[in-house]
Amino acid sequence: MALEINDGLRCGLTPGAPSIVPTPPSLVREAGQTSPRPPRLLDRVREANRLRHGSRSTEKSYVGWIRRFILFHGKRHPAEMGASEVAQFLSSLAVEGRVAASTQNQALSALLFLYRYVLHQELPWLDDVVRARRPKHLPIVLTRDEVRAVISKLDGTPRLMAGLLYGSGLRLLECARLRVQDIDFAMNQIIVRDGKGAKDRVTVLPTVAKEPLTRHLLKVKRQHEADLACGAGWVELPWALARKYPNAGREWPWQWAFPATRFYVDRATSQRRRHHLHESVLQRAVLDAARRAGLGKRATPHTFRQSFATHLLEDGRDIRTVQELLGHNDVSTTMIYTHVLNRGPAAVTSPADRILDL
Repeated sequence: MALEINDGLRCGLTPGAPSIVPTPPSLVREAGQTSPRPPRLLDRVREANRLRHGSRSTEKSYVGWIRRFILFHGKRHPAEMGASEVAQFLSSLAVEGRVAASTQNQALSALLFLYRYVLHQELPWLDDVVRARRPKHLPIVLTRDEVRAVISKLDGTPRLMAGLLYGSGLRLLECARLRVQDIDFAMNQIIVRDGKGAKDRVTVLPTVAKEPLTRHLLKVKRQHEADLACGAGWVELPWALARKYPNAGREWPWQWAFPATRFYVDRATSQRRRHHLHESVLQRAVLDAARRAGLGKRATPHTFRQSFATHLLEDGRDIRTVQELLGHNDVSTTMIYTHVLNRGPAAVTSPADRILDL
């Protein structure tokens, strides 16, 4: 079955972004009626992901890899392909594309999802496909002085967000997606909703961030009130809450703590909404701040989270507590930070320090 690329407009994509869809079948007329055209393959992928409450980033990634798989094999339909075609595609990624093991495994996961949940084919060979072995890398960790130096080069909202990444151990998207009701000033805690692995967790709200965060939220509230006055003020709600609570999308507790500067119009509801601040804003700001601070390490927003974990362990915090604050499923994931400690029970002193004077 051949697949073709259309202009993507009917798939909800931006103009000019190609999408892969099955060749439109001929319309069958029976008794004066036209049979509906079956859903396109990539639309079925999106539907299957949403049915399983998959994240939007997962959906975007899977659709992209499936599109690349089909194009790699000359637009052949996946139902006509098997183990050899999957192996060829993954090998090409590793040999010609020189992608990382994690990227290759992500492509494999997309193909597993396609065959299992979209095409409903139980193919035993898929389980036998060997996943690439991911190399173990030690995390990049900043010293306390380096953290202070980078954050001192930031201003405004990026500075406040970076302070929460380091002070609360948040992931970048977890920070960007914070809602007003998720910040508990009385209990000195932040509730992370639907974090990695679709889990909620509680982490600490740094005392040093409370006053600037309060001032920030006052400005956001004034902006929200102005939005309401001009017929806007909506935000996207998770899952089906918009149907259960039709007006909740305009209520203050549901607003993003770090909203975007511009409106957008939701196609389904025609509501004028604000998205949360895009993660790329903080990524660019941190990279620039690290450069201006003269840092000899590559610092990203995630580096603050890694530094948070390491510094807590340096201070003697129990590793199980750090695991809960980070939201790790397995304590072995948290254990990696014990290998970058510069002091404590795991520290090793070089013998050169005892006898040499360099």
